[in-house]
Amino acid sequence: MAGARHRTGPPLTRRSPTGLLGGSFNPAHGGHRAISLKAIDALDLDELWWLVSPGNPLKPAAGMAPLPARLASARHMARRAPIRATAIEAELGTRYTIDTLKKLVRRYPDRQFIWIMGADNLVQLPRWRDWRGIARLMPIAVVARPGYNDRAHARRAMGWLRRFVRPADQKKHWTDWRPPALVFLRFSPDVRSATAIRQANPRWFERYEGRALRDPITRSRLVEPTKKGRI
Repeated sequence: MAGARHRTGPPLTRRSPTGLLGGSFNPAHGGHRAISLKAIDALDLDELWWLVSPGNPLKPAAGMAPLPARLASARHMARRAPIRATAIEAELGTRYTIDTLKKLVRRYPDRQFIWIMGADNLVQLPRWRDWRGIARLMPIAVVARPGYNDRAHARRAMGWLRRFVRPADQKKHWTDWRPPALVFLRFSPDVRSATAIRQANPRWFERYEGRALRDPITRSRLVEPTKKGRI
């Protein structure tokens, strides 16, 4: 057609929308899986990665199972779902979330990431290193949790983030958002907790001992890292 414009550059490539959910997974349980599957559907994700932390300085070391056992429990819980559990932080050597996310963005340019966190973590977000940098790096989805939602809105983090909150009915369009951008996800409450599992069976991790593990993301064999942690 006369006068029509044609693209002469390379075709636009779609980056795979991928969620990132960090945690101790001590152990992983059905609540993690249920929330993740709902987030995958709500945000129209190709898949979601569970970042199994080598350790968290905001949590006591006592009662923290070895990383290989926590990764094994996460892989077991993620089976037959578009969820991949990884201990990639042990390989990256990162201690803080901001450093982990920066390296993931550089390492996987074919993916578009969104950081997923519970409202309980939003409460303590100002204690994380360069938490504003996290918000500037990628969109954030906050999963409402009973007992934390009002506190989260009242905390200092929301004093800065409130201006960047997007309507929940636009959540499937997060790949078009320019960070900072925040959206709240509200699902039916799930009362399952890792604390209750540990109280019922403090030696839960023994069932995973002695298993050879290969990380599903890096394909590297898991090596127990130093217990530094991530915030």
